[in-house]
Amino acid sequence: MRLSSFAYLCSWKRQIYKTKLTLDSAMKNILVIGSTGQIGSELTNELRKIYGSANVVAGYIPGAEPKGELAEGGPAAVADVTDGAQLAKIVQEHKIDTIYNLAALLSVVAEQKPRLAWRIGIDGLWNVLEVARENNCAVFTPSSIGSFGPTTPHELTPQDTIQRPRTIYGVSKVTTELLSDYYFLKYGTDTRSVRFPGLISYVTPPGGGTTDYAVDIFYAAVRNEVFECPIAKGTRMDMMYMPDGLRAAIELMEADPSRLIHRNSFNVTAMSFPPEKIYKEINKRCPDFKMIYKVDPLKQSIAESWPDSLDDSAARDEWGWRPQFGLGAMTRDMLEKLSKKLLGA
Repeated sequence: MRLSSFAYLCSWKRQIYKTKLTLDSAMKNILVIGSTGQIGSELTNELRKIYGSANVVAGYIPGAEPKGELAEGGPAAVADVTDGAQLAKIVQEHKIDTIYNLAALLSVVAEQKPRLAWRIGIDGLWNVLEVARENNCAVFTPSSIGSFGPTTPHELTPQDTIQRPRTIYGVSKVTTELLSDYYFLKYGTDTRSVRFPGLISYVTPPGGGTTDYAVDIFYAAVRNEVFECPIAKGTRMDMMYMPDGLRAAIELMEADPSRLIHRNSFNVTAMSFPPEKIYKEINKRCPDFKMIYKVDPLKQSIAESWPDSLDDSAARDEWGWRPQFGLGAMTRDMLEKLSKKLLGA
């Protein structure tokens, strides 16, 4: 089937990006902790395409074993961040030099289980950083727009600004940034991260995040169901299509360290919208699709404490960050991919 000019251009850019990384990068041995999660399942497969299947270990916890392509595409190992000895054994056995640490509870789930959120997000991070320090590994641990709070400037939130979140998710993300920087400054551990906005994907289902309505709405549209939006009209939040999110993580880890003024953590963004705007965009292609508002108080309070838009100029200047998908392009791709996934269309 012939590609549209836009799809062809995106495909060509992705191929150039992968080829450049493959040619410019020394071979890596990578451990992805949380490989079966919302980001990890896609990131692991993307890393395997770039660095080779045998060089990327899918780390998981019992009960969340890899399946399908993730299980068949390369090595896997139980990697519980709360068990430092276990992590050290994996790193040494597989000669790991780069760790993508994605172990965390998402915002709404974390608020319901705050002690567990801290144990995984911070106690677990301590173990990861200690193993990295002892074995000379680079570490990527994502932060989030949740690291900001109601007193943060909400429009074009600066790279360096006040961070006083009021959720355990946000508190743990601020701690993640500070602890990662501490290990870099004290021990020279190569730590890097981005503050992810809401990530939208057709591959993995939503996992309990405040921004997950922007994934749920596509499922409802494809199934021709009335969507009950848990976020109030006019509430803007930063978002990003997952392919851009994967690129952001990988490109930062490949960036020239001499150019990095910041490390933990870079603002990155691609688009910002309220619920009515994404509904309108979907409605252009699904004219019978309906949305009503059924606001969830917890999700709404979290959303209101987060920025409306981020200033990602530091990421652009220091390692060349550029998103490839805006709202229109993402909407077209999401509807096409989800229709094939859910309906076989």
